[in-house]
Amino acid sequence: MKEEVFFGEGMAKTKRDHPDLYNAIVGLNEAAYTGKVVDYKTQKLIALGINAANSDERATKKQMISAMKEFGITKDEIVDVLRVVLLTSGMPPFTKGMKILYELIEK
Repeated sequence: MKEEVFFGEGMAKTKRDHPDLYNAIVGLNEAAYTGKVVDYKTQKLIALGINAANSDERATKKQMISAMKEFGITKDEIVDVLRVVLLTSGMPPFTKGMKILYELIEK
């Protein structure tokens, strides 16, 4: 159950001004998120981890919101992803991810 949600701020303008390019991006999204071997929930957790590792706060927050909404992903599942971020990318991306998570669950 994929939603057509893109986290880059320029996507709305791309959709409006360059529909051919937008449609190509939608096609790429559909080709990447197939769930054929690795289920879509796991793919979503991987995407969340990549965004967190890149310290992309906006995308990390949107991935967390989407993951919780679409799959009921729990705080503990997200913390497990952030543990891997800590190991592979270090303390700053980990602490940013934890900050975002707790802001979301405490509101």
